[in-house]
Amino acid sequence: QVMLRESGGGSVQSGDSLKLSCIAAGNMDCIADWAWYRQPPTKDRELVAQLRTGGEAFVSGSAKGRFKISKGDRKHIVVLQMDDLTPDDTAVYTCTTNPPPGDMTCLQRPSWGQGTQVSVSS
Repeated sequence: QVMLRESGGGSVQSGDSLKLSCIAAGNMDCIADWAWYRQPPTKDRELVAQLRTGGEAFVSGSAKGRFKISKGDRKHIVVLQMDDLTPDDTAVYTCTTNPPPGDMTCLQRPSWGQGTQVSVSS
């Protein structure tokens, strides 16, 4: 079982930066990959960035070139560094992890955090 908690959200202005952290607790062997999703007001949830098995990082859409996902100082932390923020980045940001496929010692479903609010004003 993996429990996730996000931190680092807040209210900033256009052009500012924020660093979000996803802190995992539980069995770290049940984490194969990490991802950040966001849900802007009145819109569907969308993928922001992934840190895949083997360390490959992927950033999607408008976040490319501005956001970076990476491991933190400890193996149970993943960081989303967000630079040059715009009002379009306003959303609830949520961390998720997936277990190793087929590893029946782990719950075979994603784990989700509660989310953290990021608000960017112009």
